[in-house]
Amino acid sequence: MEVLQREQDCTRPEASSGLESAGAATYAPPLSCPNHEGKVNICCNYNQLLMLLQVLQAQLNALLQGKENIQSNCSFTEQALNHGSPTEVLLVQKQMGERMSALARHAFPEQPHENGHLDCQVETEGLRRSIQNLGVLLTTSTVGHTSVATGEGLRHAVVGQNTTVTVTTKDKDGELVKTGNAALRAQISGADGTVTETDITDNKNGTYEIGYTLRSEGEFSFSILLYGQPVRGSPFRLRAVKPCDAPQSPDDVKRRVKSPGGGGGGGGHVRQKAVRRPSSMYSTTKKKENPIEDELIYRVGTRGRERGEFSNLQGISTTSNGRIVVADSNNQCIQVFSNDGQFKLKFGVRGRSPGQLQRPTGIAVDLNGDIIVADYDNKWLSIFSPDGKFKNKIGAGRLMGPKGVALDKNGHIITADNKACCVFIFQSNGKLVTKFGAKGTSERQFAGPHFVAINNKNEIVVTDFHNHSVKVYNADGEFLFKFGSHGEGNGQFNAPTGVAVDGNGNIIVADWGNSRIQVFDSSGSFLSYINTTADPLYGPQGLSLTSDGHVAVADSGNHCFKVYRYLQ
Repeated sequence: MEVLQREQDCTRPEASSGLESAGAATYAPPLSCPNHEGKVNICCNYNQLLMLLQVLQAQLNALLQGKENIQSNCSFTEQALNHGSPTEVLLVQKQMGERMSALARHAFPEQPHENGHLDCQVETEGLRRSIQNLGVLLTTSTVGHTSVATGEGLRHAVVGQNTTVTVTTKDKDGELVKTGNAALRAQISGADGTVTETDITDNKNGTYEIGYTLRSEGEFSFSILLYGQPVRGSPFRLRAVKPCDAPQSPDDVKRRVKSPGGGGGGGGHVRQKAVRRPSSMYSTTKKKENPIEDELIYRVGTRGRERGEFSNLQGISTTSNGRIVVADSNNQCIQVFSNDGQFKLKFGVRGRSPGQLQRPTGIAVDLNGDIIVADYDNKWLSIFSPDGKFKNKIGAGRLMGPKGVALDKNGHIITADNKACCVFIFQSNGKLVTKFGAKGTSERQFAGPHFVAINNKNEIVVTDFHNHSVKVYNADGEFLFKFGSHGEGNGQFNAPTGVAVDGNGNIIVADWGNSRIQVFDSSGSFLSYINTTADPLYGPQGLSLTSDGHVAVADSGNHCFKVYRYLQ
């Protein structure tokens, strides 16, 4: 009976179906990833690896189940043969034969259903994209103590009117930073503790615009900080006035002021006294940095047509061998003097043919001593030898009214076209390199540009007459920064004209409408002015530094040129 009881246990439906279920498990579909063409990829998730293990586990379970069935049948048969009676053996013979036949026919999963291949394929491109998607690292070399702020809004504002100033960022060496993203903060505080909100615009080129609107008149403190450090001159003392107390706008001046050289003599210029001006609402009450207290060394000329006489002289240039060259505009000639004011040479014939002069305005001298003359009315540049013999003309057909002219370190000839409101750059043979500018008030626009100069970085400095500012560009014409605004305070202009740059990079500007000469550092921050009280100027125009370090200025309204001692 024991044998029969085991037989019943072995013939249970669940036991007989164990081979079929285990066999079915061993034929599970192979693992694949629809996102990676059947390859198992790390990004397929940890669950994919679990599926691999499940396939192998199912195969192992099937083999173990088969082993158990074989051992069970063998044990059952052995027990029946060894311990059962012949009658009992006969009773289970058929069942034993069927079960042994089933075991013999069954195909056990002897070969693995998965292989042992498991590599880690690193997808660097995907990793790179993932890192990029996290963001970017931003940094800048900008520092506060070399960066500068410019604009009339640093010193004065009109209540209720939006005012802007420009911040130009620089690195520790004073070089311009040409990228944005600097941490700039501005705050305007009143005497009563009120704070005015400011709006900062990042131009993404190293310059920033700070806009604000004051709601009350009075004195304010204007702080500008870069990374928590003040820019040069910060905090600024700011004064707000009512609209009725505001000075004339630039548009009012444009209607009142006629560009110098627009006719005979001063051309509508209203004579102003060239005296040292006291502090006003525009000017700082702080002690001036590096004050320049200079004096007149000598003057040459009076009104007339003879040698050493002038009529509305405009451009002035100097040479390395001690010469001063003057464009005598209304006399249609060029006059040359020594550094001590002695007359040396006069050349030029009135006319509109090549080699003749109709209205010479700007003048420059190249390294060979050749004299380049901007002829406003003939609309070209004439080139003369050091002794006044005509050599060539350039710019004909392109220029509309050239005013100032200069040469850069590459030997290029740069001229400000007053009528076209742009700057032309030519090779010495007359081939156009590039031009930039148009009429307007924006950074790359001009309203009657007058004179140009080149600094020690080969950058182009342009006086923008009706925009009352000076603008600086790189050698390719890309805007860098500007300084100045309309007014009579320190650092302000009433139609700037002549410009020169000294060996330290300081910028010297003739302030035509205010009849004075101002000095700025290389970033456009006001330093001082040249003392001209001994013999006041009247509408100064061209400027140049002599080979012995003095400042020569064309005093147009007084029909002479003057040389001042200049302390660098």
